[in-house]
Amino acid sequence: MQEIGGIEGSATELSGREKAYLYVRDQVLTAPAATGSFLSEQDLATRIGVSRTPVREALLMLQAEGLVEMVPKRGAHVPAMSGRQIAELMELRGVLERHAASRALGAGRVPIEAMRSALAEQEQFASDPSAEAARAFIDWDGRFHQFLIDSAGSELLSRTYAGLRARQLRVGMTALFSASDRQHKVCAEHQAIIDAFEVGDEGLVHEQINNHLEVTLQILLRA
Repeated sequence: MQEIGGIEGSATELSGREKAYLYVRDQVLTAPAATGSFLSEQDLATRIGVSRTPVREALLMLQAEGLVEMVPKRGAHVPAMSGRQIAELMELRGVLERHAASRALGAGRVPIEAMRSALAEQEQFASDPSAEAARAFIDWDGRFHQFLIDSAGSELLSRTYAGLRARQLRVGMTALFSASDRQHKVCAEHQAIIDAFEVGDEGLVHEQINNHLEVTLQILLRA
């Protein structure tokens, strides 16, 4: 098994286009320095180990998702996310996570152990200032929230939330590098969500989810 951009898969299962798509989405676009830059197809092809054709196909896929803009004679441009786009993303996350939390509590299938495990992994990277550790931290952050979403037992809900992954990775990395000691504070906010679930108080769970997302939103709007 190999891991590309935080997503595991067998090398024989991934086409050149898929390798390029995952690499650009999860490794290139998540770097704060990528915003505003133009991506070189040849450079990406060399780094990924594929020809330029699958890279171009991957960039067109990312353009369809609104993550890059193809500019004639210039290549793929990485646009900045506007304040409105960031606010809408966090609002949508809140709606989905609160709904999932209510369903999980109602069905008695809150993924406490899975969320604890994800938090423990995050804590291992919280004190490491490197970009690699930040990516690992954000990857586990995504898993923490995806465990919550998946506990609702809705395939459509899980797919919808997973579709936000690329944007969440981008804003997550930006938030980490825009606020002092953000990693440890994220861990504390995640622990508060777990604690609320353990109490079984739906209103408190919603409050902690809202607090976590609002703090992140304010950091991003100031960045």
